[in-house]
Amino acid sequence: MDRITICRPDDWHLHLRDGAMLEAVAPESARHFGRAIIMPNLVPPVVTGMQAVAYRDRILAALPDGSRFEPLMTLYLTEDTDPADVTRAHADGSIAAVKLYPAGATTNSASGVRDFDRVRPVLEAMAEAGVPLCVHGEVVDADIDIFDREAVFIDRVLDPLRRATPGLRVVMEHITTRQGVDYARDGGPDLGATITTHHLVINRNAILAGGIKPHYYCLPVAKREEHRLALRAAATSGAASFFLGTDSAPHTDPLKEQACGCAGCFTATNTLSILAEVFEQEAALDRLEAFASRNGPAFYRLPVNDDTVTLEKGAPVAYPAKIETGEGPVTVFDPMMPLHWRVG
Repeated sequence: MDRITICRPDDWHLHLRDGAMLEAVAPESARHFGRAIIMPNLVPPVVTGMQAVAYRDRILAALPDGSRFEPLMTLYLTEDTDPADVTRAHADGSIAAVKLYPAGATTNSASGVRDFDRVRPVLEAMAEAGVPLCVHGEVVDADIDIFDREAVFIDRVLDPLRRATPGLRVVMEHITTRQGVDYARDGGPDLGATITTHHLVINRNAILAGGIKPHYYCLPVAKREEHRLALRAAATSGAASFFLGTDSAPHTDPLKEQACGCAGCFTATNTLSILAEVFEQEAALDRLEAFASRNGPAFYRLPVNDDTVTLEKGAPVAYPAKIETGEGPVTVFDPMMPLHWRVG
């Protein structure tokens, strides 16, 4: 097979930032994707429906003329979030979901949740109204090894939270472990999981072997090879629980390469070529559409995009090594393998 056509894919986890960075990176996602769930961890974060609408307007203004890309907004869950504002914003289409960051778990998460009992009224209102909760699933305890934080979060936080809030629809974002795969697969129709492009490609050796490579450092951090293989098996299985969320996260090179560098991989530019390569390696090109284009809309109760994209296999595709922005250069994720699939 050297040519495939799929329904236009969506990205169910995307960082676009704001200002000059937004203007530079938004067209990279809009080129190939129909919609994206937009992360709210700006500074300050997007915490109300009104702020979500204002941010959506800034994103739309940054898109190329004629773009049909639709940003699906989220609210940043805090211990002061108003349940009525959440349900109202979801009902009128201002937001598609709410994002839960454990305080201190990742970039710009200081305003996140520390006491889960304090957000219980919001979660109960969301369950009743059918508002999805997108979860960054890691504990932040200093005594828990960073490579174990996702598995511990499932047992200590996520499973009790779901049992205490029947009907709450949850997306486990950017899962990175075999335990995450198993829990999502067995979680029933109210549980889904996104898998990033880069976690299908790298394990922790990419970050640490032969010297520290900051452009492969992300959170959740890449794990052992056994976990990467579990993610690949899940993504290429066609199972409805799993769908694409790139977690494409632009940071300028100076911020990535400093002594305490930022976490994130910028994959918006070449994600579809990488995915086609991975799915071909797994003899699963016929299931790429399910992962990239169909399972996500089904979970979010949205229609599949009505247009298509075509990928053709040929000579290796050359992508730019960096994207220039008004804030500085951003390095495009290097998958460390030739990419033979070109988006038409």
